[in-house]
Order: sequence, then structure tokens, then C-alpha cells
Amino acid sequence: MAWSIAEVARMSGVTSRTLRHYDEIGLLPPARIGSNGHRYYEEADLLRLQQILLMRELDLGLREIRAVLDRQVDRVAVLREHHQRLLGERDRLETLVRTVGRTIAELEEGKDDDMAKINRPENLFEGFDPSPADAEVRERWPKAWAQSRQAIETMTTEDQEQWQREVTAQMIRFAEFMTAGTPVTDPAVQAEVDAHYQGVCRFWTPNTIAYKGLGQTYVDDPAFRANYDKIADGLAVYQRDAMGVYADARLS
Repeated sequence: MAWSIAEVARMSGVTSRTLRHYDEIGLLPPARIGSNGHRYYEEADLLRLQQILLMRELDLGLREIRAVLDRQVDRVAVLREHHQRLLGERDRLETLVRTVGRTIAELEEGKDDDMAKINRPENLFEGFDPSPADAEVRERWPKAWAQSRQAIETMTTEDQEQWQREVTAQMIRFAEFMTAGTPVTDPAVQAEVDAHYQGVCRFWTPNTIAYKGLGQTYVDDPAFRANYDKIADGLAVYQRDAMGVYADARLS
């Protein structure tokens, strides 16, 4: 069974213009084009569109999405990963809803006493998502942490979103080198590491020890490692090793 571009647009909420753009950049070509020039999509194409929309929700750019989809075969595994992440975020938001609701109720019961009416203060913070990686950097490199926080605070929301997209795109490029079996000493890999180092220098300037330590943090810190594993298993170790080579050669 096949659906026209107009039907896919209606079902998905994606405009026909966007679908044509996805075709033009090779992200979502139609299954066939009719003699009348109309695009027609089959079930596999709808599943691919669903994955595209899921990753757009996660703020990946179109170039990064195409790189991910083109090297993935097991679509069920991909959907399971997205499903688990969405369930986790849903659970966290539900907890936050309960936290805010409980706080409102307890404050309304004792408006004259303000916070004295909060029976369990720890309940105020249930559902929030503090970053252990941020705490790790602050503890190990306090001066660097202060510099990076100051730099981040000067960024607009759009700047931060663009920065996150750039970071994700770079992780994908490292993953492509890794899956191709490219040694971390390869000039192309080291050029990517240099771009990574220059990106870090936007916030702070690590020396040899600090840059190698940052690479080790990507491996040791569960939050960092989880982000890398979402792209490809073993990616954190691969990038750490590449950063170590760069630090010894360029920063010593």
C-alpha cells in the first residue's frame, strides 16, 4: 500500500514542502514517483519519517539524523531506545507535577507560616535532574568550571541550542570514524579532536593533564558515558583515546 504526499502530510502533520525538502536532501525519498510526478510513500517510509520526527524532538539536526538512520539496520532497537528515553522523561515530569502540586497544597494549608508547613523539605526537590557531570567538573577543575559557567550564562537560548547540535554532530562524526575502524592516530580523527579542543576552549583552556582528564571523565562519569552510548557503544572510550593522542602531541 502506498500513500500520496498529501496523505502523509495529513497523517504526520509534516508539510508537503518539508517532505519534498527531505526528499531533495536524501533524508526521506519516496518509494516511487508516479507518472503524474506525485510522490508516493510506503510503510517503510512512514516508519523512517516517524524516526526522523522522534530525533527532531531530541534536537538532532537533519544531517545528524541522516547519518544515524543510514547506518542503522534494526529499526525496532532504535524505536525501543527512543521509547525508553521518552518513558523516562514522562516519569520525571509526572514526578515534578506531583512535587509542585504537593508544595502548592502544603503552602495553601499554612499561608501564615510559609515554609514552616512543608512537612518533608526533601520533597521540594523530588523529580529535579541535577547533573552529576557538572558537579564532577566543578570538583576536579573549579577554575575551569567557573569560566565555563560564565561563558554559558552569556549565551542566548538559540546559541545554546546551536551549540548542543554542534556537539551532537561531532559525536556522530567520531562514531563514524570508530565504526569504520579508523585508528585514533589517523590525521582525520586528530583533526576532529582539534575541532573538539577548540570548542572546549570557548569555555576554558585545558592543558595536557586536564584535557586527558576530561576524556577520562567521558568514560567514567555515568551521565557522560550514557550520552555517548546513545550514539554508539564504545564511543566514549574511542574519543578518550583520541584526545589522549592529541594531548600528548599538541599540548605537551
